Amino acid sequence: MHRILVLIAVAAFLVTACNNESRQGGDTAKGNSNLIPRNVSISKADSYSDVFLDSASMESFIAEQKLNDTVSTGMRNFYNARNYQYAWFASDGLTEQALAFRNLYDYTKDSGTTEKRLDRRLEGLMANDSLRVTASNADIRKTELLLTWRYVNYVWEHYSGDKARTAALAQLVPSRKYPVMEMARAVLDDNESPNKNYKALKQQLATYVAIERKGGWATIPASRKKLKKGSIDTAVVLIKKRLQATGQLPASDTSAVFNDQLITAVKGAQSGYGFTADGVVTPMLIKELNVPVTKRIEQLLVNLERMRWMPAEPSGSLIWVNIPAFKLYVQDGSKQLFNMDIVVGKEGHSTVMFSGNLNQVVFSPYWNLPENIVKKEVLPQIEKNSHYLAENNMEVTGEEDGVPVIRQLPGDKNQLGKIKFLFPNRFNIYFHDTPFKELFNKDKRAFSHGCIRLREPVKLAEYLLVDQPEWTPAKIDSAMNSGKEKYVRVKDPVPVLIYYYTAWVDENNQLQFREDIYGHDERLAKKMFASVNAGETLAVAKATRH
Repeated sequence: MHRILVLIAVAAFLVTACNNESRQGGDTAKGNSNLIPRNVSISKADSYSDVFLDSASMESFIAEQKLNDTVSTGMRNFYNARNYQYAWFASDGLTEQALAFRNLYDYTKDSGTTEKRLDRRLEGLMANDSLRVTASNADIRKTELLLTWRYVNYVWEHYSGDKARTAALAQLVPSRKYPVMEMARAVLDDNESPNKNYKALKQQLATYVAIERKGGWATIPASRKKLKKGSIDTAVVLIKKRLQATGQLPASDTSAVFNDQLITAVKGAQSGYGFTADGVVTPMLIKELNVPVTKRIEQLLVNLERMRWMPAEPSGSLIWVNIPAFKLYVQDGSKQLFNMDIVVGKEGHSTVMFSGNLNQVVFSPYWNLPENIVKKEVLPQIEKNSHYLAENNMEVTGEEDGVPVIRQLPGDKNQLGKIKFLFPNRFNIYFHDTPFKELFNKDKRAFSHGCIRLREPVKLAEYLLVDQPEWTPAKIDSAMNSGKEKYVRVKDPVPVLIYYYTAWVDENNQLQFREDIYGHDERLAKKMFASVNAGETLAVAKATRH
């Protein structure tokens, strides 16, 4: 990490406190007392975040918390390198780096009191979709500094030597925008590949940069008609050229005939964009093929930096979800055991990105309707139809703040199906069955209220309870259909990681692209990328490399 890299980054939560030893002035490592000069070349016009910190506020924080010299110097270097720009917030809320850092930091080293206080504060901020940040907000400013304190601790634990630590403080959390191709070249020039997913996607970046240098690819004219085997059309020639550019079709095929070779290439392309691989060219496929190469490079860079912050995979069981792929994967170490289709939150009910531990299976569950669903969906239906609750197997169990508390009884009509899986979190996100199986036949599956519906919930239950021999397939089936809610603790809780990757290389070494269904890529790109006429920024950065 000794090069100037522009790192953007990621997916999943964040949180918590600082270690007791450091707070009391204890020192676990000798810091570099030499300060990085303040990088005044960074301005609000090209900064990654648009909120800046008053240096006096940081010094007051250091004094109030009685931080030792190692942490104090680390914090000063961190903010000097970014010209006192916020690292964990921008005006539109928490940055992806903040969400990513939660998955990397070991919170067991924090004091309970501080951890709970910061945990509550962060979760409250994450749950606020309308959060707007200003430099004058003292609560957010303190949260920013608490996170930086923990980041300094993290750097000292995971990097060796003054040079590596100083580089991590100065470079790992992005501080300014760069032109897309300048950033791509900087990433390719760097030798580091922090994990196998990053390495595989970086190789694809090299391919797409080479395509860009050759002029990219021509646009295929939009058409409402489908092209399939036997079609003869000038558009077929352009489709072949487009697939040849990315190596999916041999360059020798130049005819206007939709032949068997093109069918194979089209199926590969469809699979790479998440479509049903039937070998028929549709307007939706042409739309994906027409995305300019520079936009694909942007997409690769956004996802590379998310991957840079990925935590190490545990040696045992792991469940991870990729939201834009509509897929859940079950792994044992690096080996994938199985995967299944999922339905995720629709726009306005976006499934959050985070991590947790799956520790309970619930058979024949009640569905306790969230208050917002009761107010926005159920109450209007009751006004239209007084029998709505009975017809939908629902009952009122109480009242809170003038709003009825409603639950749906176990059974065939239950929105959670016949089984759910809990990994406790404040956002009340969990996996569950669904009575609406037809949704899994669609290529794009963002329909739910935020939880994640599983195509094969029984398969996951049998996997989770395999070490509990009393839970045979027959008993699982019986519990699912008993009509009586039953909680079962998983003997060994399984880590769950929920990510947002719109570009990655799959287990078959095929590059995958997906739609940015929640707009996360778009928001991140606005922070990451500068216009081409700002292209001297990397040269400036390299010239000031320490």
